[in-house]
Amino acid sequence: MTIEMTARVLITAEASAVVSRLKEQYGALMFHQSGGCCDGSSPMCFEQGDFKVGGSDVCLGVIDDCPFWMSRDQFAYWQYTQLTVDVTKGRGASFSLEIPLGLRFIIHSRVFSDAELADLEPLRYTDDD
Repeated sequence: MTIEMTARVLITAEASAVVSRLKEQYGALMFHQSGGCCDGSSPMCFEQGDFKVGGSDVCLGVIDDCPFWMSRDQFAYWQYTQLTVDVTKGRGASFSLEIPLGLRFIIHSRVFSDAELADLEPLRYTDDD
């Protein structure tokens, strides 16, 4: 019997379709959200391993087989919210893989309920697994 926990990060069908397209071109992918100014506060998509995560990052979960990492400083602000990765038309000013498609990933968020907070998926702090 598998117990489903509350996911910290989700992805829309539209964003998932873009991820599938990017996987065909680049292979395994990962997301990172740094919390920097401007586009740094948007989720960025990289080829797996092209962005080096470290002790200042935390993995919130996996969407479409892609780990979603966030800087710990940014996570301190977002820890009580469920994030949903979406996509919108328009070119961001980042190195994210979807930019040449004329698209950019964005985040929608909502605050967790008390019950969800008690049932969250565990975080991961290293890129070892």
